[in-house]
Amino acid sequence: MRLNIGLVLLILFFGSACRKGERITTDPNAKLNISNKEVLFDTIFTSVGSTTKRIKLVNWNNDAVKVSEIRLSGGNTSAFSININGEQTQHKNDLIINGRDSINLFVKVSINPNSANLPFLVQDSIILNTNGNKQVIQLLAYGQNAVFVNEPTINANTIWTKALPYIINGSLTVKSGSSLTIQPGTKIYFHKDANLNIEGNLMVNGSLTEPVLFCSDRLEKIYSDEPGQWKGIFLKRTGYGLIKNAIIKNASVGITSDSLSVNNSPKLILSNSIIKNMQVAAYIGYHSELLAFNNMMYNCGNYLIYAVGGGNYNLKQNTFAAYNSNFPRKTAALSFSDYLSANVYNKLQVDLTNNIIWGSLTNELDIQKKTAAIVQFNLWSNLIRSTNSAYSNNGNILNTDPLFINQDLEDFRVAPGSIARKKGADLSTDPYFLNYLNQDAKGNTRIYPSTLGSYEK
Repeated sequence: MRLNIGLVLLILFFGSACRKGERITTDPNAKLNISNKEVLFDTIFTSVGSTTKRIKLVNWNNDAVKVSEIRLSGGNTSAFSININGEQTQHKNDLIINGRDSINLFVKVSINPNSANLPFLVQDSIILNTNGNKQVIQLLAYGQNAVFVNEPTINANTIWTKALPYIINGSLTVKSGSSLTIQPGTKIYFHKDANLNIEGNLMVNGSLTEPVLFCSDRLEKIYSDEPGQWKGIFLKRTGYGLIKNAIIKNASVGITSDSLSVNNSPKLILSNSIIKNMQVAAYIGYHSELLAFNNMMYNCGNYLIYAVGGGNYNLKQNTFAAYNSNFPRKTAALSFSDYLSANVYNKLQVDLTNNIIWGSLTNELDIQKKTAAIVQFNLWSNLIRSTNSAYSNNGNILNTDPLFINQDLEDFRVAPGSIARKKGADLSTDPYFLNYLNQDAKGNTRIYPSTLGSYEK
């Protein structure tokens, strides 16, 4: 009998131990710890939705608490939505959180279209009631109306303005015989894996004070420098481009061009633009043609410029800063080759004048001749990081740091004591001088001998 009583006591002891932390307290001081009492979402677009943010509710008490109510204040009319421990709901009663345990709330926001043209603030709150205590989590989001481009093609001459940003979801193609003209200050946002194909003409007419922006539609801070969010701009065989004063960022490849011009017009003129944070490259050319003046390219996965299969490349007064905070890069920033495949190789013409070609590797310029095709390169007055002595003639400067003012803050002007100052060849007779080279990327008059790179001062 004594053995049975002992066994019962032992069972009661372990049963009590198992229930430790499950006994519900009514103590009004037993509040929940909230990981974030204010949740701010950056600019969100109408009907696109945001990243999901997590709020952790922790019960640091030894006993369980009963949350008599968790509710989204705006209910079904709210722009926000919440998920409580895996359940999508706006309202939940009598939720028990054991002692020393926690639950997760997940919050998203989608903003419905309205007539507002400027960013606006959307607010709501999550209300929690525990033992008579009311706790509030504030929810805020900046939203903005936008033009959603839902058609897959542009079949007529079209003008985009800065009145509202444009959102591209999927693949948009400007068809042959049509043109897309983009005015100063226009913002074009691409949904995940979206791209812009040019079979006709692309005219990007940004200005110094109002550049045209191409980037992802995710504007939360965690995405601000994230590469590979959209695919990029593609110039097809019949496509042509003029891009000036643009910012192109956070794609897989900024611009891809797959052929030479089939008439007297250059395939692509790129000027006074910034291309950055690309997963693979700022520019890729397959037997193609690029005229580039006063541009900044930096922080790209493998290359800044990758040009293969021959082609024509005329690059003047650009700054190529091959620093890669996000990538373990092993390839030269600027790579040119006559070779594409065993059956595809062509003449390669490379003209580089007054550029800064610098980065974290010991060789940031690679011009390759792999076939019997003609390879010609003219290098004049460039600052190049390279061990190739063939690049040391014609006023080129090898392996001397350009002394960027602050590469971490993306300020690629050169310091007053930089060797790049007053070393540029005179380009005043260049056919592109009046339209592109007489001023630097910030609109300063270029005085020869100029400062190398895209900034005169």
